[in-house]
Amino acid sequence: MEKKCRRVVTGFNREGDSVVISDSFVNNQMEKNSRPGVSLNNIWRTEIFPNDNSADIQEVDQIFTMFPKSFETICRISSFEPEKSNTKDDFDSDAYFSDLNASDTLVKSKRHPFMHKSKSLDYAIILEGEITLILDNEEVHLSQGDIVIQRGTSHAWVNNSDKLARVCFILMGAE
Repeated sequence: MEKKCRRVVTGFNREGDSVVISDSFVNNQMEKNSRPGVSLNNIWRTEIFPNDNSADIQEVDQIFTMFPKSFETICRISSFEPEKSNTKDDFDSDAYFSDLNASDTLVKSKRHPFMHKSKSLDYAIILEGEITLILDNEEVHLSQGDIVIQRGTSHAWVNNSDKLARVCFILMGAE
């Protein structure tokens, strides 16, 4: 049950005044049959730091990128349907991460089939619903308004509730 994400982008007109240069729904969206019930919308991406605010905004929607490289950032809204509606047999974490060119981030674990570890610093802001953060040896139940600072640790996200959960992720490449 993915929700459309509206993106308003500001910039400058010829006179140097601040204006809206784009107001549309995000097209850079990804869903995979290998993880039913999860959809990801990449809202924005930068490829350098410091960022070039005059860069072409059309490039943002061209390719879906799962994880940022060093000096890159990604802002993403992820929707997680209740996991109870899917059986573990529906999940294919190998295919999921392989399809996203992110096989190197998959962590084989009995805790959850989608445990992964990326070279990034992530801010996860719970926008709607409830979700559980699974770590190597513990779990943290999170609700709307909670914020996680995820620092390159092995983790997975699970919606054990009966309602949709939406999370805003701000991912920054790290060493």
